Amino acid sequence: MASLVIQTSFLGDMVLTTPLLDRLARRGPVDVVATPQGAPLLAGHPAVRDVIVYDKRGIARGWRGLMRTARAIRWRASGEARGATVAYLAQGSLRSATLAAVAGVPTRIGFDTSAGRALYTRRVHFEPASHHAERLWQLASEADDDARPASPLHPRIYPSVNDHAAAATLLTSAGLPSGAAILILAPGSVWATKRWPHYAELAVALHQDARTENARVVIIGGAADGNVAREIAQASQAAGVPLPIDATGRLSLLGSAALLARAGAIVTNDSLPLHLASAMGIPTVALFGPTTLALGFGPLAPHAEVLGLEGLSCRPCHAHGPMTCPLGHWRCMRDLSTGRVVDAVADVMRVAR
Repeated sequence: MASLVIQTSFLGDMVLTTPLLDRLARRGPVDVVATPQGAPLLAGHPAVRDVIVYDKRGIARGWRGLMRTARAIRWRASGEARGATVAYLAQGSLRSATLAAVAGVPTRIGFDTSAGRALYTRRVHFEPASHHAERLWQLASEADDDARPASPLHPRIYPSVNDHAAAATLLTSAGLPSGAAILILAPGSVWATKRWPHYAELAVALHQDARTENARVVIIGGAADGNVAREIAQASQAAGVPLPIDATGRLSLLGSAALLARAGAIVTNDSLPLHLASAMGIPTVALFGPTTLALGFGPLAPHAEVLGLEGLSCRPCHAHGPMTCPLGHWRCMRDLSTGRVVDAVADVMRVAR
């Protein structure tokens, strides 16, 4: 039985969809509809036959683009019929549901809370208390099947040999000896209120703490995070500690994952690097401000700590994190201390040894 998964949401959601892909691959071929940004995350994934790129905000915008994508769902580039009999709507918009229906996939399964649910042939209860990876995994359960994963779910992505080589080259070009310890900081997020404001102070504190001083700090993120990386470097220079290695905008998504595979730990906001670290099994310290674990997007790495400012009645204030604090104080991030983060880094590294 061939399956189709439509996942055109955020990049972190694509990573969290991979346990569902693994489950479906045991039944037959799996094709995935992804955005141009999300598609590279599935490169080399053994559970995926084909990735169908749906540029819903670009060249495939509008009804004509949807129809072209529907044809790609029906037919492979070779002219062979894909034969998908079930579509799993991991992204629950009306547009995604329409795409599956127009493509003629007879069975369409998604959450009972989704905007496109009117076009589903079966609706799965959206369980707010579950991790989102498990919620997505449950889409593949048969009707009346309330099975749970036999073991904790772990997302998987597969950096290539070239991705690992790019990560190694970046470190050696910065003068880092082979095998030297690194700690990764991921200060960015699309959502402004998710960005913890004390990463520069943290980089200095990590080098000054005896438990972590021997590890070189590496900063990852997109090109837009370069300004934060420079602020961190300036603070390190002023404090007389080794400058961080700036990897922002220099690696692909899977190249960043390959870099994570070399790290002793990562400190990250509630954003994509958190999920990349889970996929690579890296000790993780996750900083949650406007969002909380209760929303279902916490780390799935074997060794992880989640830090947040408890006791704030305004948390969570948004499903993703607004661009500005609704109350104007932003205490959820401002008051989360650097000392707590340093202690958490030392803890996850110690437990992981």
